Amino acid sequence: MSNRPTRPPAIPTILQRRSTDEFAAPLYTEKQRGAVRRVLDDGPRSARRVAEALGDYWRSRRGTAAGLRSLNDAIGVDYYQVPREASLDQAAADEALGGDDVVIDVQTHYVADRSMPTWRESLIDTYRALMPTWWTGLDGFEAHNLAEYLRCVFLESETALAVLTSAPGLEDTRMLWNEEMSGTRELLDRLGADGRLLNHAVVHPDAAGEVDAMARVQEQHQPAGWKVYTIGHMAGMGFVEGSDWWLDDEKVGVPFLERVRELGNPVVCAHKGISALVPTGSPRDIGPAAVAFPDLQFLIYHSAYEMPMGDDPEEGPYTAETANVGTNRLVTTLRDAKLAPGSNVYAELGTTWFCLIRRPQEAAHVLGKLLLAVGEDNVIWGSDSIWYGPTQPAIDAFRAFQIPEEMRERYGYPEITPAMKRKILGENAARVYDLDIDGLRSRTRDDDLAWVKAAIDEYRAHGVPVAAGSS
Repeated sequence: MSNRPTRPPAIPTILQRRSTDEFAAPLYTEKQRGAVRRVLDDGPRSARRVAEALGDYWRSRRGTAAGLRSLNDAIGVDYYQVPREASLDQAAADEALGGDDVVIDVQTHYVADRSMPTWRESLIDTYRALMPTWWTGLDGFEAHNLAEYLRCVFLESETALAVLTSAPGLEDTRMLWNEEMSGTRELLDRLGADGRLLNHAVVHPDAAGEVDAMARVQEQHQPAGWKVYTIGHMAGMGFVEGSDWWLDDEKVGVPFLERVRELGNPVVCAHKGISALVPTGSPRDIGPAAVAFPDLQFLIYHSAYEMPMGDDPEEGPYTAETANVGTNRLVTTLRDAKLAPGSNVYAELGTTWFCLIRRPQEAAHVLGKLLLAVGEDNVIWGSDSIWYGPTQPAIDAFRAFQIPEEMRERYGYPEITPAMKRKILGENAARVYDLDIDGLRSRTRDDDLAWVKAAIDEYRAHGVPVAAGSS
């Protein structure tokens, strides 16, 4: 008999404790448990009223609306602008959570079949060590392959374009090699989804020969940007001692950035956040590097956010005492470097937003601080898919979110307007990656992915079951 805890009853994705290969899912807070109790109590009755199976209801937009309402009710503040009727009425749910935004997701992943067995076993051991009594992490590893990626990112989401990326690694446990990322892009292009996938190239500037090989990598794989992890690279499932580095150090970081400049491919995507145990996971090097290389664009993945664990407090307003906590660290390095909003530093949301959905007061602080620090033109949408299933619930939650007026007045945070949400969900990334957003909108209506998605939507609208994987 398995010693793994029984999976909890199905609830909306936005309320589930999901993990990636980078963090252990935080335990529920008392208010989050209250929200879960509400949906567990109300969900079966609501599903019967709309004549859907419970799992289908939770996967639907009405189910997302019910989850968001439960958070509002448990917390006592309407952070999500969702009317109660949206949990049962499709038109109300579409009005509250829908939109005509061109969604560009700049952080997506899947795991190659090649690396799946070793990757799976290594992570199981790691997660069991971290969470021996509440292991709820990456079970169902088969749900992280290419087929599930296409379903979660394109077929059950409004995502118009995605950027495929990978974690670091020089051994075969790495989830995707550079040639696999570019090969996936070419596959989609040939199968009728031309121009809807871009790929990164992962570079390990501390490893021998990697910087020298960047010209060849650029020619062969045509990356839309360079992905780097200053926390170091992996061998097996452990980080190599001494492989960590800083973007502004003269031995590793500066030669890498000089090479980026020489190659004329100026997008540098740096993983900063969800890495508190490693000193070089801090974004303190971002300000100096951005000032020294003003012709490069620095996309800060996860916006330097760190998950509150145990009794750690959630992020609040920026203060001198908390200047070196979470996203405040990004604010601090920009202030120290005198980089104004709208500079060459961008805050990518990724896993940060998925975790903040269940912590809406913290979400208001984090988004408010980022908008003040980098500006509304420099916050960029990413989902960190495929870890959380279809990305649509996170998109819908973002569309419905608002910083309360009391917090805006007290802390000077901006109201998140519809125009601002359009920028964050797609327009800002289109500018960084030099994309024709109108052409992209047209392709998402007419290409082969579009008609497959339309067929799935039509089947579900008429109550016909469609396989939905493990999510």
